[in-house]
Amino acid sequence: MFDDRAGKVLVDLLEDWGVNHIYGMPGDSINNLMEELRKAEDKIKFVQVRHEEAGALAAASYAKLTGKLGVCLSIAGPGAIHLLNGLYDAKEDSAPVLVLAGQVPTDQIGTDSFQEVNMERIFDDVTVYNKEVSSEEQLPSMVNQAIRTAYAEKGVAVLTLPDDIPTEKIKNKVQKNAVMYESPALTPDVTAMQEAAAAIEKAKKPIILAGTGVKKAKEELAAFSDTIAAPVVISLPAKGVMEDEHPNFLGNLGMIGTKPAYEAMEETDLLILLGTSYPYTEFLPEDVTCIQIDRNPLQIGKRYPVDIGVAGDAKKVLTWFNEQLARSEKRDFLEKYQEKMTNWWEEMKTDEEQTSTPIKPQQVIHEVQKIAEDDAILSVDVGNVTVWATRHFRMKTTQDFLISSWLGTMGCSLPGAIASKIAFPERQVISLAGDGGFSMNMQDFLTAVKYNLPMIVVIFNNERIGMIKYEQEAGGHLDYKTGLESFNFAQFADNCGGKGYRVEKFEDLGPSLQAAASFNQPAIIDVCIEDEPPIPGKLSYDQVTSYTKQTIKKLFEKGKLELPPIRKGLKRM
Repeated sequence: MFDDRAGKVLVDLLEDWGVNHIYGMPGDSINNLMEELRKAEDKIKFVQVRHEEAGALAAASYAKLTGKLGVCLSIAGPGAIHLLNGLYDAKEDSAPVLVLAGQVPTDQIGTDSFQEVNMERIFDDVTVYNKEVSSEEQLPSMVNQAIRTAYAEKGVAVLTLPDDIPTEKIKNKVQKNAVMYESPALTPDVTAMQEAAAAIEKAKKPIILAGTGVKKAKEELAAFSDTIAAPVVISLPAKGVMEDEHPNFLGNLGMIGTKPAYEAMEETDLLILLGTSYPYTEFLPEDVTCIQIDRNPLQIGKRYPVDIGVAGDAKKVLTWFNEQLARSEKRDFLEKYQEKMTNWWEEMKTDEEQTSTPIKPQQVIHEVQKIAEDDAILSVDVGNVTVWATRHFRMKTTQDFLISSWLGTMGCSLPGAIASKIAFPERQVISLAGDGGFSMNMQDFLTAVKYNLPMIVVIFNNERIGMIKYEQEAGGHLDYKTGLESFNFAQFADNCGGKGYRVEKFEDLGPSLQAAASFNQPAIIDVCIEDEPPIPGKLSYDQVTSYTKQTIKKLFEKGKLELPPIRKGLKRM
């Protein structure tokens, strides 16, 4: 390290930490660092994106998918600002990400130089570590500390590098610190687990709400559910922690959820929050005993009145429960909702198995299901497509589901697909997006083509920002400015050097998906879908009447009666 260029030391440290690729775009305040990355391109791959936001979203997606550090790089000023949306996605979903942000040379800082901005102030709210390097001697320790903090606090660490620092040689001997992070082994308190076990044995109608904290305890979750005769409901980003077609599984809760999940929550006498900090507490039961199990003690009782808290790793806690608890004979509640869920799936098939044109979004998911491999990664965008994917795609525990869950940012699916293919090049990657979400980062389809990242991008093209349209109408307002210009995404794919399929008739849907699945390059399936409302699994009276208000407004202001699609919703009240 002594007498080495600081830029080389930085790259070597990244390699020592296991970093093998970085997302970013070259620019003037990182040219010296780019030169060091060029020299080490056999060790660390630089993935050139077309927009820094896509790079930050890809880094966040990589971290969410693998648990490893995602890394992105930008220039000062505009490049750094572009990163923010992806960094907030990482922050909200607790993903470890390192940002290497360029800055004007040290002798120009504070002189209003070209593209100079206050980097520490910009990144202050989104980071768990946010420092500017002011000397080359500081760099090694700061790199290690930034990465260690990102892992420890599961968040974003920013290291701002003035452009002259990478060229300077570290002439003075510096104190070394460790290139390592040890994850704490949280041993749950036995007394708390015994108290929880007693409450479970007493309950007649227990239910489990599982989150991403159970991703490494899928088998234990299934066994626990069977042992205590409790149906399982999941949070959105936890899709895949239990097989969708597992008999004990009730799907998601809330606006994207199922009717059985809603009703079971209304009836339960014991709620077990397992590895989740579920935010939509209006869908949770009132006045019932609640057990919360989470490896982060700060989450216990944060959103819901918890009676018993167990701070510990879900796998360890569930293993203990499965060993200590006898198989419950009180199975009426579970069996009741198993039957309800069977009926729910039958109702879903009514829409999924149609062969009509115009194509419904449910039909698209059903056809995607047919070509999805057992280890497929689904990168799903935000909007109506989130509802269709979570409600209709039957996930296996061997598959992965990737989404911007807490920030809910449109445009996340394509960067997520890019990161997925880089992380797991041997696995099938499927991106599901609306035309509104996809168009926000569509330029980076070129990135997928440039690096030959085979993926299937399915676009639900209804020429509008669909979810916002129905939110406006559900609020009793008229649809305003949600329409989008017609665009042929298949032609766009061809022009980028990938493969495009335009689907306007149902009979072309399956063959196009099969062709894309066999095409060893990035492919877009541009599916023209019917405008279909994402009717909640359980509609409230207020939601239905708000649709009625919207109908009346159309009648008076447009002079014609256009019935909203509420008949199906009324059946779910």
